[in-house]
Amino acid sequence: MPERFEIKIPIVLSSATPRDSFEIIHPRTEGLEYYVDPIGDTFYFLTNLEGENYCIMQSSADSYSIEDWETLVPCSEDVLIENFDAFDDFLAVSVRTEGLLKLYIVERDSREGYYANLGDEVATIYTSSNFDTKADSVRLYYTSLTTPWSTVSYDVEADTLRILKTDDIGENFDRTLYESHRISAPAADGSLIPISLVYRTDLFHEGENPLLIYGYGAYGSSMDPMFGSTRLSLLDRGFVYAIAHVRGGSEMGRHWYDQGRVLNKMNTFTDFIDCTEYLIEEGYCDPDNVFAMGESAGGLLMGAIINLRPDLWRGVVAGVPFVDALTTMLDPTIPLTTNEYDEWGNPGENEEEYWYIYSYSPIDNIDAVDYPALYVYTGLNDTQVGYWEPSKWVAGIRTLNIGSDPVLLRVTGTGHGGASGRFGWLRDYAEQYAFILGTVE
Repeated sequence: MPERFEIKIPIVLSSATPRDSFEIIHPRTEGLEYYVDPIGDTFYFLTNLEGENYCIMQSSADSYSIEDWETLVPCSEDVLIENFDAFDDFLAVSVRTEGLLKLYIVERDSREGYYANLGDEVATIYTSSNFDTKADSVRLYYTSLTTPWSTVSYDVEADTLRILKTDDIGENFDRTLYESHRISAPAADGSLIPISLVYRTDLFHEGENPLLIYGYGAYGSSMDPMFGSTRLSLLDRGFVYAIAHVRGGSEMGRHWYDQGRVLNKMNTFTDFIDCTEYLIEEGYCDPDNVFAMGESAGGLLMGAIINLRPDLWRGVVAGVPFVDALTTMLDPTIPLTTNEYDEWGNPGENEEEYWYIYSYSPIDNIDAVDYPALYVYTGLNDTQVGYWEPSKWVAGIRTLNIGSDPVLLRVTGTGHGGASGRFGWLRDYAEQYAFILGTVE
């Protein structure tokens, strides 16, 4: 590429000399990530320079060479730093530790820090619009499996939380009827897999409730516990809803992601099965009415688990599922394929990765077994997972399936994200839930 077309970022320019040329902070370097937030005469960097779970460093705005970066919040093996908001007197650092999102306050002068008191609930928090660096409070978005999305203000000095606004769920919603927990299931290799779950307390009976367990486990994306009003339809019918925070996400840090990709991908599938069996053993659900759901890469998870343990599930919902993994990853002409080698491997160039993907690719492992009831949906305009993948998968299962449960395929004109419009997504949920409720024994 000609030099004049090279784009090197981040670049900076002093507002005091706006006619000067932009200067690059540090050239692109293999394996190095850094993000810059300027406050006053100081640059703050979120970077993996000291470790894979990131650290926060700082430098003078006049001398920002990487050799001058100074550690403010060090990297930790147990704490993943995801983001930060810089204020005049402190930093509000968004971290993930023990699978939970927390807010870590660091005083700029003393560099001492503490975790903000946000209550005992297992919740999801994101910093919001913190544009005033002189503020003594932090604006946050807050939600949990039982708490609707809320805008809250955390007072740094008082270490207290104040609710500013909460989504209106309707006059019939009573938060006290529902209870959420965070538990851990032991995996076959000894790892503890976090599970978030919620149910309606007055409808819960040990070992008797149907279960819907959701999973994803790819790209380092964490499935945080969030409120969903549509989910109330299941909870109010006695369902237990669970999220399995399997390897492949980043719930437990960068290593959690690394243990669920390329030649470690099988951990994602066995983790999900281990979580489900643990919930059954602990009496959270009726073993004859266990349902699973996943979309996209989570749809691949659904395909893998029903090949590995078809007996475990009463029914499975697989949305826009990436189920023809080997064929797709062998075709570099597909726009997304080459960019996905770091996630799945490059089977066209690496024989070990070829056979590893083959070992779990759902289409390549269909067998003559009694498959659970399936509801599979896809979109003709999906640019990420072609509609032909779930179509081939469903056709293969229908051919070899020795069971009698329905194997349904719904094809619409939507894209990867599903229906657009104000009500289209609600109709999609209604159909998926109708399938689940109609399959309960």
